[in-house]
Amino acid sequence: MNQPNKSFPVSWDQFHRDSRALAWRLTSEGPFRAIVAITRGGLVPAAIIARELNVRMVESVSVKSYDHKNQGQITVLKAINSDLLAADASGERLLIIDDLVDTGATARAVRDMLPNAHFATVYAKPQGREMVDTFITEVSQDTWIYFPWDLDFSYAPPITGGTD
Repeated sequence: MNQPNKSFPVSWDQFHRDSRALAWRLTSEGPFRAIVAITRGGLVPAAIIARELNVRMVESVSVKSYDHKNQGQITVLKAINSDLLAADASGERLLIIDDLVDTGATARAVRDMLPNAHFATVYAKPQGREMVDTFITEVSQDTWIYFPWDLDFSYAPPITGGTD
């Protein structure tokens, strides 16, 4: 995978606003019986969306596809709870939430588990966009999104000039 040459830092406030905007967009798609959050990135937007849509059942699926910079092999670390699947094997009335769809590899793996679920992400890149039904913001494929849980406060030097 080529290293992205653009960065898109997202603050907690912005991520919360974007997640709520996604919840607004999803109101016409429900009601949903349960949310399946793709961990780890999908946990925060899933909590916000569950609150906004009044969904009490929140499940997770843990899929690892890359570290902080590099795409890799898809590995399912935690499958979807079998009780949830038994109640609705097709995935209808289930909502899959993730923070981002990038290449679509993770989305494809989860979509295969729940082919009829509604899939929503806060952000989408062109290569993976077709894998999701609903998203809020599209960013270019060569952009790396820095989520608020990945960031720390630090000094930012002036764009031009010295240090004071």
